[in-house]
Amino acid sequence: MQTIIRKRIEILADAPLQRLVTDAIEEAGIIGWSVIALSAGKGHHGEWRGDSLIVTDKSLIVTIAPEAKAHTLAEALAPLLTSHKMLFSMWDIEVLRGEHF
Repeated sequence: MQTIIRKRIEILADAPLQRLVTDAIEEAGIIGWSVIALSAGKGHHGEWRGDSLIVTDKSLIVTIAPEAKAHTLAEALAPLLTSHKMLFSMWDIEVLRGEHF
């Protein structure tokens, strides 16, 4: 079994910013992404909860990419992290079928 190192990236953003983030992912040359709707959480500014049964306030956008593309994405989103209250995290993971990422 052969594994390859890739970067797993998670971006926590307000739901209306999903398109901005996914566009930046694609512009960085990253092939795929997933969006997970979140209904509640707690962070630096305290606890938050979605007030609607249909639309949640926050989304977690997840992707896996080679290191160079991950850094390209980080550079593209870095100026927006504070102003748009986003959280960007990435770390090394081992994946099978590395050619898919």
